[in-house]
Amino acid sequence: MKTFILGGGCFWCLDAVYQRTRGVSAVVSGYIGGHVPNPDYYSVCSGMTGHAEVVAVTFDESVIPEETVLDLFFAMHDPTTPNRQGYDVGTQYRSSMFYVTDEEKAVFEEALERNQALWNAPIVTEVTRASTFYPAEDFHQDYYGKNPDAGYCSVIINPKLAKARKYYSAWLIS
Repeated sequence: MKTFILGGGCFWCLDAVYQRTRGVSAVVSGYIGGHVPNPDYYSVCSGMTGHAEVVAVTFDESVIPEETVLDLFFAMHDPTTPNRQGYDVGTQYRSSMFYVTDEEKAVFEEALERNQALWNAPIVTEVTRASTFYPAEDFHQDYYGKNPDAGYCSVIINPKLAKARKYYSAWLIS
């Protein structure tokens, strides 16, 4: 099992996709990369903590290759917009990858280079050494699974799931 910590805007979107990805055994929404210990959602949303909204994705490499996990990440958000994903604006929504080992950093950098060809602008995804990961409040865990009819889910998450199904149908469970 391997875990990647990835930020691509609001964590609800990545969480929804990875929760439905074959070979992924756990997805935990959380916060990382800031200077405030034990942050909560409201402090992170203020943009004053330095933390990014992220997901910690645990997966089985014998089922899904790490390259596919990362290619899915780059397909599910716009990695060319600094500190912004759609209507979500601020450093907490930055495109980011947090590595634990130098080997993982190299894998992230290779994925960044591999996926650059898919975008018409430079990828601005930060590749940063992981600091303390703080799980988000229970309300945010599997948000889409618990709230599929919520407005944000209908307008923002459903199109991302449709895109994932279109390009990664072999890896999606439902």
